[in-house]
Amino acid sequence: MKAKEYLQQLPVLDMKINLKLKELEALKVKLIGVGGVDYSNDRVQTSPQNAANFTEILHNIECLENEINTDIDKLVNKRHCIINQINELQNVQYIEILYKRYVEYKDLKKIAKEMEYTYDYIRKIHVKALQNFEKRHTIAH
Repeated sequence: MKAKEYLQQLPVLDMKINLKLKELEALKVKLIGVGGVDYSNDRVQTSPQNAANFTEILHNIECLENEINTDIDKLVNKRHCIINQINELQNVQYIEILYKRYVEYKDLKKIAKEMEYTYDYIRKIHVKALQNFEKRHTIAH
């Protein structure tokens, strides 16, 4: 695995968590719509199918919440590891560029503006920083 692929794990994990959070929200909305009760009659009845749907959706919500928590733990651990690896580099510019790019998810144009350098210069330093990171760290799959 190349340094760039390795470092891009953070935004990918973050995006997956956000997608699961949206899915969780949709399930919760769906849960609200299940099991409506008709109070117009003297006797209150709910259908067994609604109860089964309610139970299934509730189970799916619980499973998804567990997945999200696991993914968040994985993201926090990976983020901590990557930040430490970036901080082990000796060049301050390399550290700053890699941190801004892969931990803060900023694009190189924004980084260039923030650091008051040209985009081309930041792009070249970014490539050197990745090469330096790769030399310093053995990256397993």
